[in-house]
Amino acid sequence: MHARAEHTLRRLAEFYAAPAGPIGGDPAARALELFREVAGSVPAYRAFLAEHGVDPAAVDGPAAFARLPLVTKESYLRRYPLEQRCRGGRLDANDTVAVSSGSSGRPTIWPRAVADELAVARRFEDALVHSFDGQRRSTLVVVCFALGSWVGGMYTAAACRHLAAKGYPVTVATPGNSVEEILRVAGELAPGFEQTVLAGYPPFVKNVVDEGVRRGVDWAAYGIRLLLAGEVFSEQWRDLMGQRAGLGDPDRGSVSLYGTADAGVLGNETPLSVRIRRFLAAHPAAARELFGDARLPTLVQYDPMTRFFETVDGTLLFTGDGGVPLIRYHIADEGGIVAHADLVAFCRRHGFDPGEGDGRPFVYVFGRSLFTVSYFGANIYPEHVAAALDEPGLADDITGRFVMEVRTEADEERRFAVTVERAPGRPAPDPGTLAAAVRATLLRLNSEYANYVPAAYQEPLVRLRDPGDPDYFPAGVKHRYSR
Repeated sequence: MHARAEHTLRRLAEFYAAPAGPIGGDPAARALELFREVAGSVPAYRAFLAEHGVDPAAVDGPAAFARLPLVTKESYLRRYPLEQRCRGGRLDANDTVAVSSGSSGRPTIWPRAVADELAVARRFEDALVHSFDGQRRSTLVVVCFALGSWVGGMYTAAACRHLAAKGYPVTVATPGNSVEEILRVAGELAPGFEQTVLAGYPPFVKNVVDEGVRRGVDWAAYGIRLLLAGEVFSEQWRDLMGQRAGLGDPDRGSVSLYGTADAGVLGNETPLSVRIRRFLAAHPAAARELFGDARLPTLVQYDPMTRFFETVDGTLLFTGDGGVPLIRYHIADEGGIVAHADLVAFCRRHGFDPGEGDGRPFVYVFGRSLFTVSYFGANIYPEHVAAALDEPGLADDITGRFVMEVRTEADEERRFAVTVERAPGRPAPDPGTLAAAVRATLLRLNSEYANYVPAAYQEPLVRLRDPGDPDYFPAGVKHRYSR
């Protein structure tokens, strides 16, 4: 048998035999072990270390590991040929490639093999078992991410097929990001399952659910669950979707994944992390104390044996294996890590007992700062505007997508403007009502806005655009919340 086949079969056998849950071991030792293996087998990383004057043999413990140079897109990915970033300098050692969205620059190619999918499959397994009770309930997973070379759809389908092969009662359908095809597939197949998981980008999944409601679809009868990735959403949004799709228990009805094209899924929401986030959403002062920011980030748990996180200057870096293995990769997402015991203790000190979990640490991640706009020196984040537009009574007539910008008026005065996408088939909402809601939410959640922006300029200019407007809401591309 070929060595590659033997390696793949061994990894698959380990995955199929392992119970759902974190992998035991010493995360720091595992990260160091991966470093040594990569330093010896990946030509680009060997050259990268030499350029920085690093002798791999001298990296003999966690302290030395923490001094290794950071790998970034500029310093590593764009300086060394793709094949040199693979083991043995061979691109053909991988089975397939994925492409990043290019939201912060030009797209990047990410090779991977079947074995690389298994760490990601464990995160889907965690969501399926501990949030959706999928080990006992027959489950249809409808992949609503875009298919093709973009990472989300293909990775989701692959991971869920691994779960089916492992013995879970899971069936995967892949209509992609076509609302018509998703509704057709759900209508034909969902009645044959105890629950149906819609997996996709939050604004798009909302469009699917809303269109189903308009057509009289009884989502609750399908036992709908949501598996989401791609952006931060508010707890008001979770409540709204819970109501429209009949999700039931908010701790278990939806799961957000923290994922990237760089390494697949890095962490996932758990019932514990959702309970904590919902508490923090209702207590902004406690959230600000914990996160050091007025924004409410995505809060997930991760397995440090497969994705070893560190922080630098308020941003995240991780070490993880893959077709292009990454050692101390500075992904540049704003966020941080919190030990399990520390976060549970923090909640209890603030009068809330979230219960216990399995001991895995937490990682939190904000939306990237490139989506922020500055107005009178105040940073305005899309998370805050989203929290306003997701409020009951406002969300029925809009899709939830919007674009923030600071416009210069004819008299050279600067005004904060929000362009909002109308919901298909719904009456146009009153822009003044939306503007007042955004202002009230910003004053409540954003102390910079409340203190820096003069009262006469605090209410934004709100404009409405039709669904799919080509200038603000083009179809088929990842939405940007600021310009």
